[in-house]
Amino acid sequence: MAKKSSPKRQRSKPATKPSAKAGNGGGRIPLRITDTTLRDAHQSLWATRMRTKDIVGILDTIDNAGFYSLEMWGGATFDVCLRFLRENPWERLRMIKSRAKKTPLQMLLRGQNILGYQHYPDDLLDRFVALSCRNGMDIFRIFDALNDNRNMEYAIKAVKKHGGHAQGTLCYTISPVHTVEEFVRIAREQVQMGVDSICIKDMAGILSPISAEKLISALVANVDVPIQMHCHATSGMAVATYVEGVRAGAGAIDCAISVMSGSSSQPAAETMLSIFDETSYRASLDRDALRKICKHFTELAPKRQLSSQPLNPIDPEILIHHIPGGMISNLRSQLQQQDALDRLPEVLEELPRTRADLGYPPLVTPTSQIVGVQSVMNVLAGERYAMIPQETRNYVKGLYGRSPAPIASAIRKKILGDEKPMTGRPADKLEPILPKITLEMEDPTLINEEEDIISYCLFPEQAKEYFQWRALPTEDRPPIPANLERKKEDKPAAKESAAAPAKPFLSDRDYQEINELLAKVHDLQLSEVTIRRDDLALSLKADGMRIGQTPVDETPRKTAAPKPVEPRQEKPEAAAKPDEPADGYDGPAVKAPLNGTFYLSSGPGKPPLVKEGDTVQAGDPVCIVEAMKLFNQIKAPSRCRIVKLLAQHGDAVKKGQPLVAIEPM
Repeated sequence: MAKKSSPKRQRSKPATKPSAKAGNGGGRIPLRITDTTLRDAHQSLWATRMRTKDIVGILDTIDNAGFYSLEMWGGATFDVCLRFLRENPWERLRMIKSRAKKTPLQMLLRGQNILGYQHYPDDLLDRFVALSCRNGMDIFRIFDALNDNRNMEYAIKAVKKHGGHAQGTLCYTISPVHTVEEFVRIAREQVQMGVDSICIKDMAGILSPISAEKLISALVANVDVPIQMHCHATSGMAVATYVEGVRAGAGAIDCAISVMSGSSSQPAAETMLSIFDETSYRASLDRDALRKICKHFTELAPKRQLSSQPLNPIDPEILIHHIPGGMISNLRSQLQQQDALDRLPEVLEELPRTRADLGYPPLVTPTSQIVGVQSVMNVLAGERYAMIPQETRNYVKGLYGRSPAPIASAIRKKILGDEKPMTGRPADKLEPILPKITLEMEDPTLINEEEDIISYCLFPEQAKEYFQWRALPTEDRPPIPANLERKKEDKPAAKESAAAPAKPFLSDRDYQEINELLAKVHDLQLSEVTIRRDDLALSLKADGMRIGQTPVDETPRKTAAPKPVEPRQEKPEAAAKPDEPADGYDGPAVKAPLNGTFYLSSGPGKPPLVKEGDTVQAGDPVCIVEAMKLFNQIKAPSRCRIVKLLAQHGDAVKKGQPLVAIEPM
């Protein structure tokens, strides 16, 4: 790893609280604009599918446009880089910092959750912040999904310790318990903890102009730090909300370049610039630079935007279900992966009920994921709370912090039984993780730098798969799945495979060796190639394409593999026999309740939940299916013996697929 400069030499210092004296002539008050294009905009509109290579060519122009800061890290970007894009998120941070010399970099930090969906120990949080600062991060927008400041206290301390700008956050939501007075109380606590500024995070776009004026006026009167606004445009109110908020005293707003703005993203930077040009506020952005940035992302959009993107950019239903921008695109994608996109209206009706049951948590990661996925489960299962992910159980137990309002007693009883929820700061119960994490790694040689250890701590399965992929010779690395590289002429897919990343399939070198072997067979021609990776079984059909012949629609490449042809469904031999189940097993079994990824254990280094021959009781967990980023324990339906494990750890599985063969007792 290349030697990095010290934080003090590398860091771009963000501006402090604005004043009229700092204006660019005429007494105009400076208005600072943070650009979210490189993080929240594509998370909201493209399910976080922007690649590092998409950024490189336009970065100099973005850096010279005059933005207050560039939000380019955190949120879902870290997870998606590893899980889907096969990129190192730390390298993305270093690359952007090496080119963005003028503009401070900013990230979204989930407090004690860091970038994940659970609480992590203090030692991991401190080291993550230290390495983030060392690699070039300047501003940390720190939030807790429940506005529980106990979950932000250590993160604020760590950011200040390592030289960053600690921005506190109020996760804005509407409920009987979320009043202006309550938000002011939360803000005062954060100021006492040492934050340098405060952001109002309106992740769902439900902050109205009038409510913004009231809230910001109260904050300006009660706290002496700069106020920033982050609003999504989903409901159509964000532009007017920004105007009223700035007039009430907010000194900075979040915007995206116009082609990446609107809908579930933020308002357009160009729009807000023109609006405030006619006021006493001045946002000094370079319009020529904005045009170049817009052109760049306009050309990129057809490859990256979602096939399920809604036609109507305004969603008035957001004022009912309160789903934030990043979650709404993921929710559509996740329902599509479950072959249930048509049930989105039912899920949106269920969401407010589930949120009320769980004590009105603000819908921001990870509680947006918890409430959203629980709502999906309630709809798909046909019975409310028949399926409960482990994260929902942990939330009700208090492992994420205090719920804003008490959780409905009947729901708490159904989820926890007689178990008592915990009190106190959740992270106090967690033991340090760094001293022992390397002992749990199956292959420590895959670790190239200290940052890899942090990635593994946060996302062990995804990081391990990425490290294994990275360790392959470049020519042997499986390509990124084609459905992430949407082309302009592509038709939206009716169905998607399970959410898990595909297991590495045969490389070009493997294909070449197979071809060399099969070429010895006289006149063998192929039309279908079916490969089962687990046991490397190979089935062939001979009546189509000659071995070694390049398909007419492919450009010849060195060590190019023959392109597999879609199975011909009309052939009788390709279908299962009438007395043979399609999944290959028709005995008693625990089946997958939804599409996802099959795991035998609850985490790296932990023993499998069951082994063949074990006897389990009704309700005992036998495996885990990860779906929609949450882990769902799959339980035995009755007392039974485990006969056979029908899937392997890490396999993608489909709803209804037998996972564990059982013998009822």
